[in-house]
Amino acid sequence: MFDPALLDKAETLLQSMRRRRLKLATAESCTGGLIAGLLTEIAGSSDVVERGFVVYSNEAKTGLLGVPEDVIAHYGAVSEVTARMMAEGALKNSLADIAVSVTGIAGPGGGSPEKPVGLVHFACASHHGLTAHRRLVFAKASRHDVRMKSAVAALDLLEAQLGTATRLA
Repeated sequence: MFDPALLDKAETLLQSMRRRRLKLATAESCTGGLIAGLLTEIAGSSDVVERGFVVYSNEAKTGLLGVPEDVIAHYGAVSEVTARMMAEGALKNSLADIAVSVTGIAGPGGGSPEKPVGLVHFACASHHGLTAHRRLVFAKASRHDVRMKSAVAALDLLEAQLGTATRLA
């Protein structure tokens, strides 16, 4: 299911987190658990991956992660504010040390001029720092490609937060 280079990247991230004795939580909307699935494809990942939240609906974002309804109503489910609150909510509602979130428009429909198909917001929160955010647009990408590229980007953001960045070739 996953490209060997992507599995290697995930394994490197898990090893780095393991050395630091860090636990991870994911909060996923448009990826629907793909990031947690990628990480748990690797044997031994249970000592790092604490839990994953699949929060595809706005109600799930509110109910499981504590993203206020008025934030979603004002900024939208696909926004920097929502992504940040998703990561922070995953951290608060888990035993993790670091959490990554992803929310976006995978397509093929659902986009608008302000929020096109392929727009994805990522956030990474930890107990030891500010919540980082990244906004990417995977223009003209298929739904599958938006989701897979989002998984890579989430790992990249985690690596950047840990200071262990390695690029996928």
